[in-house]
Amino acid sequence: MSVWSDVVGQEPALAVLQRAVIDPDAMTHAWLFTGPPGSGRSVAARAFAAALQCPTGGCGECRECRTALDGTHADVDLVSTEGLSIGVSMARQLVELAARRPSVGRWRVVVIEDADRLTEHSGNALLKAIEEPTSRTIWMLCAPSLEDVLITLRSRSRHVRLRTPPAEAVAELLVRRDGIDPQMALYAARAAQSHVGLARRLATDEGTRIRRRDALRLAVRIRGVGDAVDAAADLVKIAEEEKDNSLTERNARELSRLLETLGADPTARTQPPHIRSQIAALEKEQKTRATRVGRDVIDRSLTDLLSVYRDALVRHTGAPVAMVNQDNAALVDELAGLLGPEQLLAAMDAIGTARERIEANVAPLLALEAMTLDLRLPR
Repeated sequence: MSVWSDVVGQEPALAVLQRAVIDPDAMTHAWLFTGPPGSGRSVAARAFAAALQCPTGGCGECRECRTALDGTHADVDLVSTEGLSIGVSMARQLVELAARRPSVGRWRVVVIEDADRLTEHSGNALLKAIEEPTSRTIWMLCAPSLEDVLITLRSRSRHVRLRTPPAEAVAELLVRRDGIDPQMALYAARAAQSHVGLARRLATDEGTRIRRRDALRLAVRIRGVGDAVDAAADLVKIAEEEKDNSLTERNARELSRLLETLGADPTARTQPPHIRSQIAALEKEQKTRATRVGRDVIDRSLTDLLSVYRDALVRHTGAPVAMVNQDNAALVDELAGLLGPEQLLAAMDAIGTARERIEANVAPLLALEAMTLDLRLPR
């Protein structure tokens, strides 16, 4: 076992990172990990951080490796956001943190898992620290693509490009790491289009599999305006239900923990002003997180829906590539029989436009209704 065991299908990137661990001439102070969702950007960054702290370059067994990988190492700081952006105040805190020398490790490592969520102002606040870091500080930024990161930051970082791993490699990881049945693991890896995190959810959660099945069925269900409006409402409803299921208990635990920390009585009908202000701040943070989770669920549903149009197009062209939805071949054939290649491409464009609009803060229901109207099947 080594720190690199969970970084699957990324041999070229691993060669670059492993060389940097042992060769000072190959090392630099700022790294930018890019790759499609689920490719393992943050996993690779954590593994790299652990290898840098490890006396033997990433054994995976020592205290330095274990604590760096699980986020408890004193000199490895993992930064992510559950909101829609990383603000200036957080950026300034990171600058102060990065200026400190490592306390127990060889390096102070700051991993920003959502560097694409840095705003122009927060990115500029980091710029000086990334451009001229202290001698033992390493920055690691993670984002889907170079274009998602401010040009001032990406021009000062060494780029490591990750690719979509093969489905077979993801399935092998699920079997080895999570003990999942090989057949289920391969289905989940293909259905998730090699997104490691989503593949694990598909393999372990029946509700996620049902949500995906319902999203795929929309492709052959939308025949009129009424169907289009209903389909958009269903996508929003699915997102709301999954958001509530994933956040309700967590929000309650956070509130209980806050009240306990403040020494407040959780059964009191009213709380003192200073406690009410803390509760209001927590509720604001939870609301922001709920917005992001809801959008992420919708985006996953749209990615699933897009895959069935893609498979139908593969059917038409006869391209020698594997289908994403091998378990739904009948649905793919039905859609391929209803729409020609040009119509399938137009539908895929409509889904892509909806995803862009939601990312740009268009109300999800409006973006989805516009999309489903474009997805109506010919009479």
